[in-house]
Amino acid sequence: MNTQPQRRIIRLPEVCERVGLGKTAIYGRIKDHTFPSPIKLGRASGWVEEEVQQWVDEQIEASRRKH
Repeated sequence: MNTQPQRRIIRLPEVCERVGLGKTAIYGRIKDHTFPSPIKLGRASGWVEEEVQQWVDEQIEASRRKH
């Protein structure tokens, strides 16, 4: 029996919508190592949903610590 949670791959339009950043900003942060890198899906790329959500959670936490 597989006890690992099911992982989902999301594509760039959904990543942009979830994090509130555009394509250029996302790729800039990937280059700066401050955003999760995509994985290759043949010729396409996608992000592990869990990693993107963790990044969002970290941004919320960092913002709250400032106040």
